[in-house]
Amino acid sequence: MTIQLYVGILFLLSSQFVLAEPLRFSLHKIESGVAGPTLLVIGGIQGDEPGGFTAASMLVTNYKVSKGTVWVVPNLNFESIIRRSRGIHGDMNRKFNMLSTKDPEFDEVQKIKKIILNKNVDVVLNLHDGSGFYKKKYINKMHNPNRWGQSIIIDQKNLNAEKFGELSKIATNVKRFINAKLKNKNKYFYVKNTQTKKGDVEMEKSLTYFSIKNNRPAFAVEASKSFLTHERTFYHLLAVEGFMNELGIEFERDFKMTKQNIAKEIGNNLKISLYNNRINLNVEKARRFLNYVPLKKDSLFTYKKNNPLIAVIKNKKSLRVRYGNRYVTSLKPQYFDYDYGLDTVEMQVDGKNKKINIGDKVNVEKNFRVLCDNDYRVNIIGYAKRGVFNENGLLIKRKQIKSRFSIDKNENIFRIEIYKGEKFSGMILVNFTGEVNGQPLSMNSSDFNQATPSRL
Repeated sequence: MTIQLYVGILFLLSSQFVLAEPLRFSLHKIESGVAGPTLLVIGGIQGDEPGGFTAASMLVTNYKVSKGTVWVVPNLNFESIIRRSRGIHGDMNRKFNMLSTKDPEFDEVQKIKKIILNKNVDVVLNLHDGSGFYKKKYINKMHNPNRWGQSIIIDQKNLNAEKFGELSKIATNVKRFINAKLKNKNKYFYVKNTQTKKGDVEMEKSLTYFSIKNNRPAFAVEASKSFLTHERTFYHLLAVEGFMNELGIEFERDFKMTKQNIAKEIGNNLKISLYNNRINLNVEKARRFLNYVPLKKDSLFTYKKNNPLIAVIKNKKSLRVRYGNRYVTSLKPQYFDYDYGLDTVEMQVDGKNKKINIGDKVNVEKNFRVLCDNDYRVNIIGYAKRGVFNENGLLIKRKQIKSRFSIDKNENIFRIEIYKGEKFSGMILVNFTGEVNGQPLSMNSSDFNQATPSRL
């Protein structure tokens, strides 16, 4: 499943980057078209808890719903996620009782409150990573009632709600669902009732208690910070599936639920698209820096992405691409006016003529040739031949391209840039690996044209 999202608008004026607006969270609706409850899943309220926001992101990219609806906010405190901070403006999960209008996060808190109180939402689920391991009785420093990890949190036993008000019963059923799939009892989940209204001043400020006060069933899930991100994500996804089962939401995912498979999925297949698909880049295995990327002169910088945790942000004279709290690559720009008159290019690939869309990636086993009209100049980045300034029509083999100019660390993918006069017309990528594990590699402009997130 792929998504489309415009974020992070930057002004490009005299080669200086100015962030037009801070990073905002996004709302994604996974709808089945079949009547059923709506579960709202929230991740990233605290930016240093990657298990929660990674699991929420995977709901968007790897799950489909066949009955009922799942709404996902995977990146609630997005700027703190990117900066690997619990909260750059303080703990957002303590801002749901009283909050000054001068607080930098006031608008975002008001927006998520509005989503929580939307009439379509039946249950709210907030994903966290917690310290240690919650136990009802004191065992040791890491296993005791004051710890949060490996627990399902409720604020009270029951709620006088029309549906799903038996909070303790639902949480207990989800706990059993998770533990039935775990072999190691030391990793079992337990239900933690904070009994918030009895005087827990800190929990009274939380997102889940705001929901409870407004008669909206809410739970939190805490995966232990003692585990690596992929294992925390595994526990979170088990919990979300347990809640979906309790609500009667039917779903499917495109991977088998194992920690190893989740580790492979995290950070895989990350794509950004620039300027109406003139440039498409698959960046999860990109080199640390991509030099001389042809950006549009004196214009707004906009991009599309296929994962809600991707952000492209200013960093001195480059654009830094991040996936959650991980650095991916940096784009070092070169500025051009753009020509939008070219949509497709004729190419000869391994002896066969093909029509390739601008922005697409084409697999090549042996050689290729670009066959543009004479009005266009072709520049194959990494290829050089004395006296040749236009590589249009030349037969190109992999050994003729210098490896250090690849966009990927595996040295298989290279850029074809096409110009009309001094204007940039678009980019095509050639991939010399052909196939990986028997599956063709592709990254085409159509990857960005499917499900679109909603904002309230």
